[in-house]
Amino acid sequence: MNPRTHSRLWPLLCGLAAAVTLQAALAAGGVAFTKRMETKLLAEPTPLAAVSAKVGYAKPLKIEAAKGAWLKVREGENTGWVFSGNVSAVEIKETAGLAGLGLNASATTVTAAARGLSEEAADYAQRHQLGTARDDLAWLLEQSAAVTAEDLEAFLQKNKLGEFK
Repeated sequence: MNPRTHSRLWPLLCGLAAAVTLQAALAAGGVAFTKRMETKLLAEPTPLAAVSAKVGYAKPLKIEAAKGAWLKVREGENTGWVFSGNVSAVEIKETAGLAGLGLNASATTVTAAARGLSEEAADYAQRHQLGTARDDLAWLLEQSAAVTAEDLEAFLQKNKLGEFK
């Protein structure tokens, strides 16, 4: 194998190894960490099952079993099923963001995220003839504020996305 081919295969092999390692970590006997501000533990491995408990952000869950994309987990006295996309094999630290913002992305606005860049953003907009950027941002924020968590869940369910696959 020539060095050029070897250098192209290296990133692919590293990615494959990482994927296998993460998949193995989310297996019975392992630990998963919640990624949502509130993770629902369900009575059955289906998105429409009754909620048996709720667990907060960055909490460790002991994995008791795996069934497809679903994990049966335990947190203290609470047990239930969780969609594997809602947890991480990597420990999550429960801290505030660098700007002191809360961790719940849905409670953070684009304006708050770009707060320290306002002068630079305005310069960039002027250089690239983006004079309507402020109006576009206002429209985007208005549209996103109109979408509720229930709307999002209904959309995912209807289109069989996320945990509704």
